[in-house]
Amino acid sequence: MSQASQHGKWTLSSSDDDNDDPLPSASNNNNSPLLFGSPPPDQHTSSVSNHNSPKIASNFHQPKHDPDPPPSIEVKPEPKSDTVTAAPPLSIGSEARQASQASQLKPVKYESNQSRPFLAGKRKKDDDSISGWALSDSDDDDDDDDKAKGQSSGQKDPPPKRSSPKLKKAKVAERPPSPHGRTYYIDEPDDFFETSVPPVNDTYRFYLNKVTGLEKRYNTGALHIKEILSPLFGTLKESVQFNYCFDIAWMLQQYPPEFRDKPVLIVHGDKREAKARLLQQAQPYSQVRFCQAKLDIAFGTHHTKMMLLWYEEGFRVVILTSNMIRADWYQKTQGLWMSPLYLRLPKGSPETAGESPTLFKRDLLEYLGAYRAPEITDWIQRIREHDLSETRVYLIGSTPGRYLGSDMERWGHLRLRKLLRDHTRPIPDEEKWPVIGQFSSIGSMGLDKTKWLAGEFQRTLTTLGKSSLRPDPPMHLIYPSVDDVRTSLEGYPAGGSLPYSIQTAQKQLWLHSYFHRWQAETTGRSHAMPHIKTYLRASPDFTQLAWFLVTSANLSKAAWGALEKNNTQVMVRSYELGVLYVPSAFSMSTFPVQMDVFPATTSSTSFPVPFDLPPKRYSSKDQPWMWNIPYTQAPDTHGNIWVPS
Repeated sequence: MSQASQHGKWTLSSSDDDNDDPLPSASNNNNSPLLFGSPPPDQHTSSVSNHNSPKIASNFHQPKHDPDPPPSIEVKPEPKSDTVTAAPPLSIGSEARQASQASQLKPVKYESNQSRPFLAGKRKKDDDSISGWALSDSDDDDDDDDKAKGQSSGQKDPPPKRSSPKLKKAKVAERPPSPHGRTYYIDEPDDFFETSVPPVNDTYRFYLNKVTGLEKRYNTGALHIKEILSPLFGTLKESVQFNYCFDIAWMLQQYPPEFRDKPVLIVHGDKREAKARLLQQAQPYSQVRFCQAKLDIAFGTHHTKMMLLWYEEGFRVVILTSNMIRADWYQKTQGLWMSPLYLRLPKGSPETAGESPTLFKRDLLEYLGAYRAPEITDWIQRIREHDLSETRVYLIGSTPGRYLGSDMERWGHLRLRKLLRDHTRPIPDEEKWPVIGQFSSIGSMGLDKTKWLAGEFQRTLTTLGKSSLRPDPPMHLIYPSVDDVRTSLEGYPAGGSLPYSIQTAQKQLWLHSYFHRWQAETTGRSHAMPHIKTYLRASPDFTQLAWFLVTSANLSKAAWGALEKNNTQVMVRSYELGVLYVPSAFSMSTFPVQMDVFPATTSSTSFPVPFDLPPKRYSSKDQPWMWNIPYTQAPDTHGNIWVPS
């Protein structure tokens, strides 16, 4: 069957087989989508070319999961006053690949009437980029059910197909390339950064990132990575960066000069060629060391995003949703939780000292121990020696594996279910309290909603206390529409971090009835596409919250886990991490919703939800963004169209 919209026509398979082959233009398992202009989710693309402007070659490795030649796009300045004006684009990309495909890389503007299509990159599971756009949220859960069944029965995972292109040694770039060229990124104004510690959000310690191009008031109280790593929060001695995508040169530039040579441990999930390229990035920097996370289950990723910061004054944890690349900190909506400054315990303190009412210290140590990595051992000991008792959030992590018995509640959505059962209470008329999920990537969930979403996952999200009542409340899923992406600050390239593919979508059309637009007037971020992931339970009038979660976990079985073997075990593919806010930990019955989040100049007991409530349901004309189909009927904010080849 086919479906047409104002954004063009795309074909859907009529097969009922969830394991059917995808469309011929892309490979299985969401591993090699074609996109124009930018990369997919916790992964990214790069390169731009303007045949009318000077071409400047910069040798950098192809972005994560993007082994083929980078796409080429033309940018023209955006006239709106609240967006960034892009300077003329430059040609950026792998010289070897650009030379071999030069005839296929031609700019397409809306006015060109589609006469010059682009060839975009293909996404491969273990390809990585030393800089620039990579897929930012690769859950890669478009895996076949029979593969998962084979794994659950003990069969060995088949080795994934890999590409081993010969790439030139990368030069260290000052900034990662973008779909618009180097000059797409402009310098932030002098008053963009805080000069003193923000006195805000100390109730919840939940922050949004600063977004370039917004009115100043919408960034007052938000945090940029330079501020997080600055002396405002402590005199840094050493740090650990857990993440999915890295541009090491850019990341180190975010540390202030006085901390830039301090030891940094990078915890990643890259293998083989991708790992080699990551190591190559660090060659100029003797202070950088690596720890490779074990990924023993196919299609899993190291998606956790966390900083461990060791100061002369103490220790701090930051759990966030941003990759360590420039694009993620520029014009996307991100979120983070920053811990208090944890002071060192007196010498000789007992093992149980410094624990919080939420058992955060125990859970953090258990999560770090799950890596089974000697590189983290010293950090585990350091954490034991600090007082984490002021923490009021619960840690929710995912680590790869198959878990039985009581271990099933250690990770993923069953961990969330246990915490909601133990630390919330039933609410009168709770069947009217909707559940809201907001995310930037979507995995394969089966032929109908009962397979996972409206089955085990909804049971988790609707848990309140120990009540046996399992109501069926409304479920609202927030995911950007095509128009949300088209009219964003970045334009269509923002869709490179929203990697919902046509191959996955065609197998779960039932899901789209749940979708709601990304609207964030309350935070001034309606045009800053979300890379943040949040889940919450709201009152029928959307003025109260029963709980709130910010996490790296997208809407996928790989991230949250899925029950197997007649619900006797749970299988989790990826590393994820988030924090759960429960009112009882703050001596409250519910969280009041904060209506006007910015400017955030004083602390408040109202919770700063990053998007508008109630969510706005898709109209009949709205389509969910899918990054590997064309959008040619209307230009984006930079005058471009989106044309996969």
